Amino acid sequence: MSAKTTPAPQPTTGFTGRLDRYFHISERRSTLGREIRGGLATFFTMAYIVVLNPLILGTVKDADGQYLGDGATPNLAMIAAATALTAGVLTILMGVVAKVPFALAAGLGLNAFIAFGVANRVSWEDAMGLIVLEGIVITILVLTGFRTAVFHAIPSQLKTAISVGIGLFIALIGFVDSGFVRKAAGTPLELGIGGSLISWPIFVFVVGLLVTALLVARKVKGAILIGIVSSTILAIIVEAIAKAGSSDGGKNPAGWSLVVPKVPDKIVGTPDLGLLGQFSLFGSFGKISVVLAVLFVFTLCITDFFDTMGTVVGVGAQAGLVAEDGTLPRTREILLVDSVAAAAGGAASVSSNTTYIESAAGVGEGARTGFASVVTGVLFLLAVFLSPLVDIVPYEAAAPALVVVGFLMMTAIREIDFNDYEIAIPAFLTIVLMPFTYSISTGIGSGFITYVLIKLVKGKARELHPLLWVVTVLFVIYFAMGPIKLLLGLS
Repeated sequence: MSAKTTPAPQPTTGFTGRLDRYFHISERRSTLGREIRGGLATFFTMAYIVVLNPLILGTVKDADGQYLGDGATPNLAMIAAATALTAGVLTILMGVVAKVPFALAAGLGLNAFIAFGVANRVSWEDAMGLIVLEGIVITILVLTGFRTAVFHAIPSQLKTAISVGIGLFIALIGFVDSGFVRKAAGTPLELGIGGSLISWPIFVFVVGLLVTALLVARKVKGAILIGIVSSTILAIIVEAIAKAGSSDGGKNPAGWSLVVPKVPDKIVGTPDLGLLGQFSLFGSFGKISVVLAVLFVFTLCITDFFDTMGTVVGVGAQAGLVAEDGTLPRTREILLVDSVAAAAGGAASVSSNTTYIESAAGVGEGARTGFASVVTGVLFLLAVFLSPLVDIVPYEAAAPALVVVGFLMMTAIREIDFNDYEIAIPAFLTIVLMPFTYSISTGIGSGFITYVLIKLVKGKARELHPLLWVVTVLFVIYFAMGPIKLLLGLS
């Protein structure tokens, strides 16, 4: 009742008046102050990606044995700078074009898929080229309206299983990278070092995980970023006292992974933007099978497309932008910017950029228009100059965020009906095979094939969308490539 009787704020004159009219601030019952607060809240809630994206992409070698960036050694500051720059430009674009309080950045899950599912088969340039192709495909789907066909092709619960599986996979990466879980002789994995948590870096990880979990449980805004910062400060203090040193490639198992934390020589620096434009559009097609390349692009499309749809509808509803008939104003513009963001992320070598669910933090602070996104984007652009800070963050300080993000992604498992075995078994295989095989594509392919097979055996083949048949056949060929090559006498 109060929403109907409360008069809308009156627009002002001059420059602020023009801002008000362009972004419809008063029309959406907001104020310039609320939009600024909302933009700040969204930034501090999702700023962790500037640290996490380099840790996911920058510490994995590609098929040529090269790191993203410099090649011979990890260059996290370079990836952080490109991550912040891309997020800033695209978030501002979303605000100006779509006029909604949605922010974009490199997508978690998508970057893990690229790092652990694609880059180990091709070069980084080729992997980023696949992302550009994915962005082009998504853009075409938006422009032609074909997205509705794609939307209905994959069962919603199977899409949920993909997200849950990626969450479990990310959590495992966090546990392994921190040294909390390790490979051991005679057993696949063990706790800590020889079954004991006896190193100072592991102590920092455990404390960081507990602190981050408590902050998330108390719904503290910016909990993940606060967790990374506090864990890094603790790591610097611990190293100054205990002198644990570097792990030195495993020679010192009680040492720090990636970097030894210390007080930084500089906080602000000139960003190295050498990653921009480092992609090869069709390079992967000459190094792996065409079928596998197509599957990679399709997997990226499905994950990116449906993550965006869920985020847009969820945050839009929270902001009161969804109409009674379920439609969202300027949906075409929103999806168009998001699809361009996918291609731009690949072109900038920082993985596909997508709309963030953390935008809900800004909406919670009162943001209702694209001006909040402009504020968030400007803050990301300023963060470009703070990229040297990532060089002081060891795995053990950042890994707690990966575990917690994995938990947040896994919470969607409640949407899967495990009483319906037709969907429960494919969903289960999708979820568990991702971490167990260290391959996201293996989990997705197993789920698709099992789902189609169960429907076929139960006489429900007509319920399957034609596109799902095509994808399943591609996955069958993908899994059969080894035997096929063997039969044909190919290496």
